[in-house]
Amino acid sequence: MAEMIKIAGADGFEFNVWREAAFTPRKGGVIVIQEIFGLDQYMRADVERWAKMGYEAIAPSLFDRAEAGFTAEHDPEGVQAGVGHMRATPMDQALSDIAACRDFLKAHGDKVCVVGYCYGGSLAWLSAAKLDGLSAASSYYGSMVQANAELHPKCPTIVHLGRTDAGIPADEVSAAVTAANPGVPVYIYEAAGHGFNIEAPDRYNAEAADLARHRTLELFDKA
Repeated sequence: MAEMIKIAGADGFEFNVWREAAFTPRKGGVIVIQEIFGLDQYMRADVERWAKMGYEAIAPSLFDRAEAGFTAEHDPEGVQAGVGHMRATPMDQALSDIAACRDFLKAHGDKVCVVGYCYGGSLAWLSAAKLDGLSAASSYYGSMVQANAELHPKCPTIVHLGRTDAGIPADEVSAAVTAANPGVPVYIYEAAGHGFNIEAPDRYNAEAADLARHRTLELFDKA
C-alpha cells in the first residue's frame, strides 16, 4: 500500500516521500524524481507503475523546505509556482535529498536506480554523475542535460527526448551527450513532445511512454 513517509536529509530536515513497496518479489529500489509540479497524481501513478514492476519506489518531495507537500496544476499558474520553488531550491540541496533517498533504499537492498522527468530528468542526469552508489539512471526530457553533458555518469545511464519538445532541442542534446559520453544511449521519440510519460491528455504519448519505460526497465533489471 502506498504511503507518505518522512526521510531526514543531511541537514536534519525531514521531507515527505511517497513510497510504495514492490508488488512482486523485490528487485531493488527506484527513486522517482518529480517534475516541477511536485508529487502530483502523475508522479504517484509512476511510483505505482515501478512498484508493479517489482521495485520499491519512492518519490521525494523536493520543494518541502519552501512549501511542504507542494503540488500544482499543469497550467500557467502551476508552472510559475513550480519554477519559483525550483529556483529557490539549490541543486546541491536537491542532490543531497536524493542521496538520502538512496541511503534509505540501500538499507533494504544493494540496488538503487533513479528515474526522473523534466526537472527530475535533469536531476537524474546530475545524480548519475555526482552521486556514488547508484546502479542505473534514466533521464526523461531534462532541460539541464545539454548544459551538463560533459559530466560523466558513474552508472549505466540512458536519456529520453521528445522530437516535438519545443523547449528542448533533441538533436542538440543528443549531440552534446554523445560527444562527451559516447556510451550513453540517447533515444529520441519522433511523435512525442515534452512530458510524454505522464497521462495528461495534452502531453501523453502512449507508444513513446511504453517504449521508454521498457528501455528503462531493461536497464534497471540488468543493473
